[in-house]
Amino acid sequence: MKLKLAAFAGALTLAMFTASGAMAQSCGDNSGNAATGEPIIIGAITGQTGPDDFSASTKGAKAYFDCVNANGGIHGRPIEYIIEDDQWNPEIASQLAAKLVNDDNAVMLVGSASFVSCGANAQFFADNNIIDLAGVGVPRECFFASHIAPTNAGPRVSMVGALGYAIDELGAENVVCMTTNIPGAGDWSCEGLEAAAEELGITSNSILMDPATGDFTSVVLQAASYGPDTVVLGFPKGLTIPILAAAEEQGLNQSINWTSAASAYDLTVPDTIGEGWDKAFYANMEFNDLNSDGEDNQNWLAVMDAYANADDPRDTFAQAGYLAARIAEQALNTLEADAINRDNVTAAVQGVEGFESDIFCTPWYFADGLGRNNANWHTRMAVADGGEWTVISECAPSPDPQLDDVRAYEAENGLGAM
Repeated sequence: MKLKLAAFAGALTLAMFTASGAMAQSCGDNSGNAATGEPIIIGAITGQTGPDDFSASTKGAKAYFDCVNANGGIHGRPIEYIIEDDQWNPEIASQLAAKLVNDDNAVMLVGSASFVSCGANAQFFADNNIIDLAGVGVPRECFFASHIAPTNAGPRVSMVGALGYAIDELGAENVVCMTTNIPGAGDWSCEGLEAAAEELGITSNSILMDPATGDFTSVVLQAASYGPDTVVLGFPKGLTIPILAAAEEQGLNQSINWTSAASAYDLTVPDTIGEGWDKAFYANMEFNDLNSDGEDNQNWLAVMDAYANADDPRDTFAQAGYLAARIAEQALNTLEADAINRDNVTAAVQGVEGFESDIFCTPWYFADGLGRNNANWHTRMAVADGGEWTVISECAPSPDPQLDDVRAYEAENGLGAM
């Protein structure tokens, strides 16, 4: 039986304010009593060291779990959250998955964010009947696996969403897709953009870059050689910024519309790239505005301020990890304290249907029976302007043709935006 988990149901009451009017964090039972029972082991795999630090999702999840532990835990039991760094290496990712499952006896993974773990571990997770409720899925395997369910839209859906905006609002007719050459990630994302471009009747080309080379000027000039009116980027923030710097050095920041997947939607980016990119760099948003006054978004910020480090990112990936932790909490709370084991937790997560949050465009669900999960595929757009992001669109569906089965599943089951 499906579990209808709403963001504002149960013990979580988001209308908590201090006397000064500022929002206080809300989590667990809000009792202020620390959980002291037997720990619930939850793991995560992320790429913290390597070409870029990709650990914001686990930091968002950890902050929420710390808040839960300080407020009663799960039926009195604290969450022991074990975060492992795969160093962007699939062999290490496999070893870490085996450690979490076999040695640590984790009941689930939550908030994972990795370029390599899904491909390395999808079958292992299925064989061991353990859910990876990921914060940030990147390669294709993250969205085509029975036991992996990301909260984010993914780079392909996000990049195709940016393409849809560029066509509808910027008049794009000739686009270049530029992303990493990581198998199953960059090629899959650009294939999606090319498929959508063909379906929508525009010209497209793709460039896959080795993220370890750092030869940003060459790839920018290669993109310009195709004569595009629009470039769609699919890099982490740490690679996006030097690519834009190289483009500006070549005078390409005003002659081409530069857009990006949500990986560039970070509050520090507009000021970092400078005024040369004002109203010239557009980013897709897989979640709500980072400064949204929505109650759940404000709760995320309050949780981060109370339980995360001051320098931990307040970005779209931290939102993703927070959401994954919230979904996990509500699934766990459907079980009795002494019934929290791997099989029961897996069944509880598979029963999630219609998890609502103002951070999502549409309710999130686990697509039990579909064999894959991509519940988040409606996105927004923002533009850099004056050192800040300005949100410039409402939620819109990504025109990725590969979502046809997801659309059909939602229509059949009355889920998502239906």
